[in-house]
Amino acid sequence: MPTIPAAPGFGPIADATPLSLCVREPRVPADRLVSEMVPPPRFDSVRFGTYIPDPNQASQTEAVRVLEGFAGGLGGAHAVGGGKRGFFGFGKVKPSKVPAGPRGVYLDGGYGVGKTHLLASLWHATPAEPALKAFGTFVELTNLVGALGFQKTVQTLSGHRLLCIDEFELDDPGDTVLVSTLLGKLVDAGVALAATSNTLPGKLGEGRFASADFLREIQGLSAHFRALRIDGEDYRHRGLPQAPAPYSEEQVTKAAYAAEGASLDDFPRLLDHLARVHPSRYGALTDGLEAVCLTDVQPVPDQSTALRLVVLADRLYDREVPVLASGLPFDQLFSEEMLNGGYRKKYFRAISRLTALARDAKGLVEPS
Repeated sequence: MPTIPAAPGFGPIADATPLSLCVREPRVPADRLVSEMVPPPRFDSVRFGTYIPDPNQASQTEAVRVLEGFAGGLGGAHAVGGGKRGFFGFGKVKPSKVPAGPRGVYLDGGYGVGKTHLLASLWHATPAEPALKAFGTFVELTNLVGALGFQKTVQTLSGHRLLCIDEFELDDPGDTVLVSTLLGKLVDAGVALAATSNTLPGKLGEGRFASADFLREIQGLSAHFRALRIDGEDYRHRGLPQAPAPYSEEQVTKAAYAAEGASLDDFPRLLDHLARVHPSRYGALTDGLEAVCLTDVQPVPDQSTALRLVVLADRLYDREVPVLASGLPFDQLFSEEMLNGGYRKKYFRAISRLTALARDAKGLVEPS
């Protein structure tokens, strides 16, 4: 294959062609789903001490104080008798009485106020070995139940000291009931819980946060949660320049050939491919990627496709994979009907995260 000129600022493009997401069909064993229930790479090194509260938002400082105390209270023997369990929790002892008082915290706030940073910091600060702590998104938790079955999931997680659930979703009644039932079993086993979700965009600024919705939907578990309101603006865009406009198809293609570990895919074709890969595998779909390059970004055609794209955006953001694109800007991915509908919080989150990843990708075309 002849050498192709590189993007400005790069050397000649290597003979190797870019990777493609559209040819990947990963198979993920159930044990990997369990072992990967840890804070994602973006949050490997975060701690309470690295969270920088907005000086204008006292609730952020208060949240750190409360969560540090909550983590400290999780030391000592597990409520069901301590000791490390087998991989699927077999041989566990009969649960003892669960300690009185809240066994969970719920971080309630809008987009980009640092809820995931705080949730991951809680995971790191909890005095237990990693095998006794679990961290995952709501979607990843429902995928785990799908892979293992309900009872096996209860057995697997009931020996844990702490379960952290990021982006708890209130818009799917079936999944909400499923997870609520699962959490009830885990609370009975003495597992402490922590969760986040987002305020609906239409409620921002109205003083009506999502805690009432969350506590209502989890029904009998509400007494186990203390809600912490975290005010603030989206840190991903706080004081930063506007997200870069999409590049030309030629720029994106050249950058994909020049960057080691980059993928290159046509956006409509990628959306079609996502329909053939279960969302629980989207993390594995991105294994080894250093950048994602997309050509011909267009509005997402329907809600099912949009929801799959949201999951992919979350996995890319977790793994800090920059996204370089041609076509429409990411804030035009979803229709007005979608942004005003029941899944709007997911779409706003995806726009926020993809915009941050697009900003990270500027160096692929405009090296400093």
